[in-house]
Amino acid sequence: MADGNTYQEAVANAEIIINEWIDTARELGRPIPKPKGRLMYA
Repeated sequence: MADGNTYQEAVANAEIIINEWIDTARELGRPIPKPKGRLMYA
C-alpha cells in the first residue's frame, strides 16, 4: 500500500513500490504477470 499527503504523491509512491516489486521478482526469477487492463474501483 502506498500513501501520500496528496493524490499525486500517493501515485508516485505507488509507482515506486510497483517498480521495486518488479525488480525483486526479476532478481528471484519469478514470473511477472502481464497487465490485464485498467482496474476499476467503486
